[in-house]
Amino acid sequence: MITTETQRPPAPPRDPGPLRSALRGRDVLSLAATGLRARPTRAILSALGIAIGIAAMIAVVGISSSSQARLNHELNRLGTNLLTATAGTSLTGEQSRLPVDTVDKLRLIDDVLDASSTALLTESVYRSELSDPAATGGISAMVAEQNLLDVVSGGVRSGAWLNPATGSFPTVALGDTAAKRLGIVTPGTQVWLGGSYFTVVGILEPVALAPELDTAALVGEAVATSLFGFDGSPTTVYERSDDASVDRIRDLLAPTISPQAPEEVKVSRPSDALAARHAANQAFTGLLLGIGSIALLVGGIGVANTMIISVIERRREIGLRRALGATRRHILVQFLGEALLLSALGGIFGSAFGTGATIIMAYFNGWPFALPSIAIVVAIGATLAVGTIAGLYPALRAARTPPTAALSS
Repeated sequence: MITTETQRPPAPPRDPGPLRSALRGRDVLSLAATGLRARPTRAILSALGIAIGIAAMIAVVGISSSSQARLNHELNRLGTNLLTATAGTSLTGEQSRLPVDTVDKLRLIDDVLDASSTALLTESVYRSELSDPAATGGISAMVAEQNLLDVVSGGVRSGAWLNPATGSFPTVALGDTAAKRLGIVTPGTQVWLGGSYFTVVGILEPVALAPELDTAALVGEAVATSLFGFDGSPTTVYERSDDASVDRIRDLLAPTISPQAPEEVKVSRPSDALAARHAANQAFTGLLLGIGSIALLVGGIGVANTMIISVIERRREIGLRRALGATRRHILVQFLGEALLLSALGGIFGSAFGTGATIIMAYFNGWPFALPSIAIVVAIGATLAVGTIAGLYPALRAARTPPTAALSS
């Protein structure tokens, strides 16, 4: 028996409905650029507000980072293992004195690499014997050991340092500031010190870890003993040790120097002062960042104002686009794209200006250039966030504009 299957006709294809229109990325960019080009002066001024805020923030971060890099380089060069000990005051308020053998005691401590000292003299230093006795210029006369510069990482800018030969005669080495205040440019000049003329044999570089030496006139122990009756008691002692032993030796210095009254000895770490100075600068940096943020906020308000005025002026354009089929979403994306492009341009130029300012500042101060790349990323991200917030309300206002109302205006 032969049977035949009933052939069913194929089902008609489903109606996919109306296709949803969408703006491509390059179309949004083209529309945004066209809107900005229509009013270039207004767009430039609005972008400038963003650029100033971003430039300020980038420059502050870059200058702070460059300063930190310089500090780290300086500490690596100078070392953080220098400790100083000075005489304090007794319980009765009298000025105490360090023992004559202080340096020898410190050299006996384990892990101490070297030690040296200076002693303050009561004599004053002048350019000549005819100088006004009251015009001391804040210059101190000090007795210095011959290994002082090695311990404090000091250097001689011109001339030479005191040695066994010159230290026995009326010769003097001047700190950087002392030489400038006395008007001494080259070695060989004489200064009036304690009623005698001393010949300048050297001028020092600035000493970062011992700034008191910058304003000092340094003489040898032998001549100080013969001319001024120096008794060998130091005023300040400098000590170098292994990096790993600094904290332990710091606790041992005062008891070693003065076992009977360790509280009369003041111990400090000069590198801590450099770090503290940088921390103070960081607080100022935070203030500048706040000012930069305010400038960025003002720039964002400028973008919002520009976009609102643009929406008001372009109501007919909006109505025409809506009448030709543009949806609210299209209008929203168009005006939001304009705000983002405006902010992005300000962020890019602001980042370039801030980077340039950092390079210039680092160059003239002799700092290594250091600008974290994350700062640029955050800056661009901040501008886009500001652009989104600033352009959202004008874009929503434009999208909600009825076509009939726009065309009849």
